[in-house]
Amino acid sequence: MIFHLNVKAFFNRYSLAAFNKPLYSSCSFDLILKKIDYLFPADCAFILKFLKNFLAKSSKIDFSLTLGGRPYYPRSVSQKSGSRRIWEIDFLRGLSIILVVCYHLLYDLGEFVGVERFFGFTTDLSTVAWSAAQHFFAGLFIVLCGTSSTLTRSNVRRGLRLLAVSLAVTAITYIFDPSSAVWFGILQLLAVSILVFGAAFEKASPVTCTAWGMFVLGLGAALHLLKRSMTVGFDWMLPFGIHSPGYSSFDYFPLIPWFGVFLIGAALGRSVYAPRQSLLPWRLPQTFVNAAGRHSLLIYILHQPVILAVLYVLGLMK
Repeated sequence: MIFHLNVKAFFNRYSLAAFNKPLYSSCSFDLILKKIDYLFPADCAFILKFLKNFLAKSSKIDFSLTLGGRPYYPRSVSQKSGSRRIWEIDFLRGLSIILVVCYHLLYDLGEFVGVERFFGFTTDLSTVAWSAAQHFFAGLFIVLCGTSSTLTRSNVRRGLRLLAVSLAVTAITYIFDPSSAVWFGILQLLAVSILVFGAAFEKASPVTCTAWGMFVLGLGAALHLLKRSMTVGFDWMLPFGIHSPGYSSFDYFPLIPWFGVFLIGAALGRSVYAPRQSLLPWRLPQTFVNAAGRHSLLIYILHQPVILAVLYVLGLMK
């Protein structure tokens, strides 16, 4: 029923007279197909099948028009599964989550096992190099989350679900070790960022997202300089990057400045990925990195308990 309604809606917008023109070219026909892909991405494969049957009966158009010698397929529709996932976003998200897992593995080996080096990498994560690395792949993950938030309309639901998970992580880490409890880690940052984006930036333009993103980043730089000249004796403003000098955590991502990074990712989604399709001109195979990107939240939630459980079973925990 939905399919028939979509076809009817399409022909109401693009009259059948379009198919009665005496001259047709691959460009004009491909433009029609792309408009179908933009209007009805979820049902595009079914609509193309309908058009193929319809046009095969017409003496005016040959459906075998191609681009570059290959049949035209909308980028957002997989020929096999109808998937609309964007390859490079999944891949980069998978790469960042794999790097996060490796980072936490080194932390656990140093903190709970006492290993100083693992495969040539130091487990002392307080060095400048490791701090820069952590901020790089965490920042990449946050940018991609901002980009992905522009590709869905369920940001409030996603944000609330992620917020519940992040609060559960805080509760569990507090029970396990109060001194190492996660207060406003990356999951809580992403949850709040998604909720704020869904409430205030759902229809914002790329320029608006960029301007607010740069403003929040500027606030972060100003706050960093301000904290050098003044100190506070409380931690209740942790979400905004204001805390006592004694507070430290390996998983702490305050809204200032990281919400600015999220908005920069949203600006990319509103501009570069506005057509909701891959930027790559060719279709690449799915890899385990892409699979990790599709299940990044589950991997992030489970990887620490799994690592600690393996170390405990092997008798390596101090």
